[in-house]
Amino acid sequence: MKPTLFLLAAGMGSRYGGLKQLDTLGPQGQSIMDYSIYDAIKAGFGKIVWVIRRDFEQQFREQILAKYEGHVPCELCFQALDALPEGFTVPEGREKPWGTNHAVLMGKDVIKEPFAVLNCDDFYDRDAFMVLGKFLSELPEGSTGRYAMVGFSVSNTLSDSGTVSRGICATNEETHMLTDVVERTKIERHNGEVQYLDENDQWVTIPDNTPCSMNFWGFTPDYFQHSEEYFKVFLSDPKNQANLKSEFFIPLMVDTLIKQGKATCEVLPTTSKWFGVTYPEDRPGTVEKLAALHAAGQYPDQMF
Repeated sequence: MKPTLFLLAAGMGSRYGGLKQLDTLGPQGQSIMDYSIYDAIKAGFGKIVWVIRRDFEQQFREQILAKYEGHVPCELCFQALDALPEGFTVPEGREKPWGTNHAVLMGKDVIKEPFAVLNCDDFYDRDAFMVLGKFLSELPEGSTGRYAMVGFSVSNTLSDSGTVSRGICATNEETHMLTDVVERTKIERHNGEVQYLDENDQWVTIPDNTPCSMNFWGFTPDYFQHSEEYFKVFLSDPKNQANLKSEFFIPLMVDTLIKQGKATCEVLPTTSKWFGVTYPEDRPGTVEKLAALHAAGQYPDQMF
């Protein structure tokens, strides 16, 4: 069975200042997700699913979905603040979405096969899709708890315009299995060194080649059930109830399952180099890099 590509497209783009998922960055008006979907189809993915906000469904269908439907099966699902397990309600005053793993949960009714999860506003490059597509398509039928992550060196994922959020990882050097991953929401280079702000508001220095998650994960469908169960634990935690900005991140879920012995996660090396548009200042460089890829013949002018 061909794996599914699951694109996280429900973010507000608060730091970027708009719906960067729909920004036209390629030389023929392509969005970054056009490149992800083009590369995914080349890598053997058989279906595309997006999670979006309901309030821009019409714009998304007209501007985005229409051009893919003739090339690959497509489906939409929706992330909403009140999409919570039975017995839970949105805390008074909460406006922030529940995070990336809550967005993933929205796909549980439409994804029944191994699937890849990724941000739709990050450029991952073709090799990343090839290595993850190969991993997922070669899983024995009925596999559970066998996950993967495309690993990037943290120094190759920074923005010159401000801090970024990444899952900082530790791995077993012999097995290439993930042993620890923590979402760090403020990472940048200080005085030539890569540093992140920890939970005690202290800057911690890490090596440039530290593997990090760019939210490009591969899962078997049992991941949805695990996530549903743990989301209740997350919501029940008084700390998360009190913090109106607490988020249910993918790295939090993966780290929990690894440490409970319920899953393994292989870190897949890639020759791909990431770039993206975290801030408006990142846009000119991204436009230039995409134009260079077209000029080099990696992508045709008419992709769909």
